[in-house]
Amino acid sequence: MKKAIFILSVLAGLCVTILAGQNIELSFTGDNNGQPVLLDSVLVKNINQGAEVMLYPPDLSLVLIITGINDKIEETNTKFRLSQNYPNPFQNKTSVQLHVPGTNLVKFVVSNLLGQNLLTSSKVIDAGIHTFLFTPGRETCYFLTASCEGQTNTIKMLCNPVGEGKSISLSHNEKMDYKPIMKSLEMLGELPFELGDELLMCAWSEMGESGMTKSPEMSQEYVMQFATNVLCPGLDSLFYGDQWYHTIQVGGQCWIKENMNVGEMINGNQTQTNNGTIEKYCYANSTILCDERGGFYKWNELMQYETEKRARGICPEGWHIPTDEEFKVLEGMVDSNYPIGHTEWNQQNWRGFDAANNLKSTSGWANNGNGIDQYGFCLLTTGYWWEGGFFDLTQGTTLYTSTQFNNSPWYRGFNAMTDEILRNQGTWNSATAVRCIKD
Repeated sequence: MKKAIFILSVLAGLCVTILAGQNIELSFTGDNNGQPVLLDSVLVKNINQGAEVMLYPPDLSLVLIITGINDKIEETNTKFRLSQNYPNPFQNKTSVQLHVPGTNLVKFVVSNLLGQNLLTSSKVIDAGIHTFLFTPGRETCYFLTASCEGQTNTIKMLCNPVGEGKSISLSHNEKMDYKPIMKSLEMLGELPFELGDELLMCAWSEMGESGMTKSPEMSQEYVMQFATNVLCPGLDSLFYGDQWYHTIQVGGQCWIKENMNVGEMINGNQTQTNNGTIEKYCYANSTILCDERGGFYKWNELMQYETEKRARGICPEGWHIPTDEEFKVLEGMVDSNYPIGHTEWNQQNWRGFDAANNLKSTSGWANNGNGIDQYGFCLLTTGYWWEGGFFDLTQGTTLYTSTQFNNSPWYRGFNAMTDEILRNQGTWNSATAVRCIKD
């Protein structure tokens, strides 16, 4: 018996060794509802480890270097580099990061498609990572070139000008000193990765931006979808739990358009339990309201008593309960002021500018707090269940995520009185509506 255990231990250790020696290669293409899209750049960020890398055509491929949990990321602060502007395309302004390895004179030139120089400036810049703010004029395309000690970097910036346009400007916004935890430097198409890490992937093209989060387990190609407010390509509807659901594509994410209404209704004064049957609450114990707006599920019930994020829970096969990070991508995709990956979405409480307004349905919200449903997400107001009671049918909606933090799940809140979205941590005594996202 001891010999058998020893052999199994050796085999297990061998498998881990082999797995650690294998790397994962990712590649990226663009699509707009079946039409190819040329990508200007792709940002891939390891959310767990804090490292990120920017990819540019023609090589939009990335190698994930599988590391152990104690492996360290070595930084290289010796390369002069101008990063792609963000956001891109943009309207009123965009930011650019410049990495300078040592104090030096840097020359900037902004030109248009005809090769005409629109702005020229020089500045002595200290070592570090510097952010510059660019304000456009009337052009739809700009080329920004930065030169230092014989090294030259050029980026293409796409603009959708609003109004008559102003004089272009490039201003120094801020500087970040090198810190051990700063891991955002270019890694030559490679990124440290541990199996289970969550990657934020964001792509830019002439059509705007697209994003998604994934935890890859093998080499594959990711199609960055730029279509919005259309049925998910190749999957317009599905039948699940005795009813039909429709799909909606919002950039790189495919969502079920309706709130989930699966399972057996129990009265609001009863407790949902792990009994092998999906149980739901219906507002005011009305099955009609469940059919119209979906059911309410406590977190353990909607997760089907799993605790790992991305759990299928009560979703159909091939779908899952969205993570906190996936909600951040959705928020950045639909907000007109804060793009995907912006630090605004990491904040707690009410955040954003108009993301809620762009997701909410055009009717049903109290005090004329309806949205414009710009992306076809059609978020209905549902109210919520709390310790046996039902509240705020027309005032707001709450959606749980599958992500826990400090033993408490993150959720999103929407209210008729604001266009911002609430990010907060829930309790085990409430039940909310549920949306599902495609794997």
